[in-house]
Amino acid sequence: MTTNLPKIYAFPELHEVAIAVADYVVYAQNHALRKSNDSKDNLTTTPALSNVTSQNNLNQINNNYTNIFPNSTVTNALTPIPTTTTSTIGAQNNLNNSSSKDSLKSAKSTKSNKSSRSVKNNNNSSNSKSKLKKKEKEKRFKIALSGGSLIQVLHEGLLKRTDIQWDKWDIYFADERLVPFDSVDSNYGQAKRKIFDLIDSEKFGKPNIYHIDESLINNPQECADNYEKTLIKGFAGRDSVKLPMFDLFLLGCAPDGHIASLFPNFQENLREKFAWVIPVEGAPSGPTNRISLTIPVICHSHRVAFVVEGSTKAPVVRIIMERPEKGLPSSIVNEGASGRVSWFVDDEALNDVFVTKRRYKFRSIQEPPTTANTRNSPSPTLNDS
Repeated sequence: MTTNLPKIYAFPELHEVAIAVADYVVYAQNHALRKSNDSKDNLTTTPALSNVTSQNNLNQINNNYTNIFPNSTVTNALTPIPTTTTSTIGAQNNLNNSSSKDSLKSAKSTKSNKSSRSVKNNNNSSNSKSKLKKKEKEKRFKIALSGGSLIQVLHEGLLKRTDIQWDKWDIYFADERLVPFDSVDSNYGQAKRKIFDLIDSEKFGKPNIYHIDESLINNPQECADNYEKTLIKGFAGRDSVKLPMFDLFLLGCAPDGHIASLFPNFQENLREKFAWVIPVEGAPSGPTNRISLTIPVICHSHRVAFVVEGSTKAPVVRIIMERPEKGLPSSIVNEGASGRVSWFVDDEALNDVFVTKRRYKFRSIQEPPTTANTRNSPSPTLNDS
């Protein structure tokens, strides 16, 4: 395993972590929902009617001249016409009448063709714009959440924002403890009480929330299979999508090093390469039966963000950052999603951890004064550009 480290953003206080995480979530949302300016209407260029008509007239007149005067060399419609006999004059009159009629027919035909092409092009343009609008309307922000202290951080950061398009969110869960939703251990139940129920739906709309089937909590394998079907439906057919791609995957990290419900000593689960969702039985802490999204699903996301706080996390963070060869789940994600992983931590979680910290660049709001003025750490700091 290489030693590629993720971007690490450290803050003196937890509430500053919450503000930065909320800003990052909104940034990811805006990136997922932004309109594309690359699409252009494919319009077919139609020649001017006068040019088409003139060329058709010239061709038709020259052909008539050649038929009437086979021994004459006719280069264009302006070639002088002999006028010595009555028959010749009659022929010329017939020619003029014929040419005029043919020219009129040609002009009408050209005008009709142009009108037909114009209608067709207008329809194509209208269809292209309609498809583009439909595509923009169908854009969704797909996010995965884990539970634990992350929910409280999101509660503090997200609910204060007025620029969240909740009605365009598709929310999935990184893992779930197989307990009733009204249990304090339920990730969905906790998120519902602390976030979803507190959204002003009349003002901001409601997100789509995809949780496990509560009736299957006594059967981990069936529950995992059922939730995988939910993901398959949300991310197109399994035949056309090898792995789902979340716009943002939010994770915490427990003191024992587990993320989602992927535990360090459960090597078979960490090596899973094909399943999207797996059952977890006999978990060493908390509810023993769970389900969890897998490492390949996490690493396939556009962005992965860890949110970690507290001095109790410092020892495991030190192993993750300084000893990646130990193969803790977070280290595997740091490697597998290299370049797309960010850590948002408070200073306590980095106690005695030697890492290069980055100064977080706020993207959707101005940097809060408390965040800008209270950063003082012995660890080296880089400006994030």
